[in-house]
Amino acid sequence: MQRAFKTKILAGSASAILLATTTLAIPRPAGGAAAPAARIAPAAGPTSFADIIARVAPAVVSIDVARPAGPRANFAQLLPGPPFGFRFGPPDEDAPPRLPDARVSGSGFFISPDGYVVTNNHVVENATKVTVRLNDGRELDARIVGRDPLTDLAVLKVNASGLAYVSFETAARPRVGDWVIAMGNPFGLGGTATTGIVSAYGRDIGEAYVDYLQIDAPINRGNSGGPAFDVYGRVIGVNTAIYSPSGGSVGIGFAIPADIADR
Repeated sequence: MQRAFKTKILAGSASAILLATTTLAIPRPAGGAAAPAARIAPAAGPTSFADIIARVAPAVVSIDVARPAGPRANFAQLLPGPPFGFRFGPPDEDAPPRLPDARVSGSGFFISPDGYVVTNNHVVENATKVTVRLNDGRELDARIVGRDPLTDLAVLKVNASGLAYVSFETAARPRVGDWVIAMGNPFGLGGTATTGIVSAYGRDIGEAYVDYLQIDAPINRGNSGGPAFDVYGRVIGVNTAIYSPSGGSVGIGFAIPADIADR
């Protein structure tokens, strides 16, 4: 099963830059040495994420997608090349073209009790059938009600009511260093939670106009479309891509910020 998760591999090596250091004689004001900088005690983090995860897990879903099989294009034709590289790692140059898997998997989450699901556009594009698998094991047919390739977002609808759902945090952005909880369906294994921090803002990964949120919570193929939560159980991003030379998580993931996804 091909996992619908976009991997970014950046080609090229970084050049080492050596900065010369010069010692300067700086006169000090009379009256003694300067006072040392005040120390800031680190904020205490949660001792466990279990309660938060238990609360939001029923709103997170796995998505199975059927796509028409056909001759596979060389991945080098799908992306513009360095510095963007290949999806899921470079192709085997000596391997003959083969048919892609007819099924892929991804993740998503309910944003309303009547069955609206947010996921990534690349998870469901060209789908002939979409099935949503809930945390309690139920499987529901879904239809695509909206897609936006520019932001790589899509909305699905299942016929159900009274569903657990989550909300976007758009009032205030988390800070770099704040905790983040990533949930989804990596490698088709089903509901999985990982934790990390917000690493950076404003990342450009070359395929959309979105300035991505960078996180270090481990995410992998199949996590696409899943939510990234803050410690209050609010969605701060939609997990979308990873940077990886190997195809697996190296602690550099990218999520569409909540203020974009909630538009």
